[in-house]
Amino acid sequence: MKRDIALIAFLLSFASPFAAQAGTTMETKGKAFAPPAFYAFCSHQPGLCSTAGATKVVTLKPERSAQLNQVNRAVNARITELSDRATVGKDDDWRVPTSSGDCEDIAILKKLELMKRGWPAAALLLTVASYHGEGHTVLTVRTSQGDLVLDNLTSSVRDWSSTPYSYFARQAQGNGKRWERIGAAKPVQTTATGG
Repeated sequence: MKRDIALIAFLLSFASPFAAQAGTTMETKGKAFAPPAFYAFCSHQPGLCSTAGATKVVTLKPERSAQLNQVNRAVNARITELSDRATVGKDDDWRVPTSSGDCEDIAILKKLELMKRGWPAAALLLTVASYHGEGHTVLTVRTSQGDLVLDNLTSSVRDWSSTPYSYFARQAQGNGKRWERIGAAKPVQTTATGG
């Protein structure tokens, strides 16, 4: 019996990091204001602003889970976090970073990298939160295992409700120029539609 338990524990250590716990999704509660610099970004990068498409929730298979982790780690390692004031001389400038950028720039690059790998724009939502009294932007990925966060402050991809942030708003699915307020966590419903 002890041997069987040890074997099960060993096998579980190789399982998807999202399989062990039930995930949650973000409840949205009506319209919200987007960060002001977001609209200028959308006028220059409409494809990265988009959340259009039929696939709104991606089935999280092991290869997809590996892609999320790889993109999160690779972008975090490649891009040095610096404020917009230090990099472009403005207080708030959303852009695709090449070597340095702040949290929203890093989230945008992660969205770009996932879209290059075939992830649907409708499942990749820029999301704003607060952390230690400061604004923070992450990329929320809608999956069959819940709404997962790719964050420049950690190499771990986590369920949004397991992060230390207070969430305010995210892009609306289907219309990336519209934003929605975030409410409570809801248990995952098993209605993934693609991916």
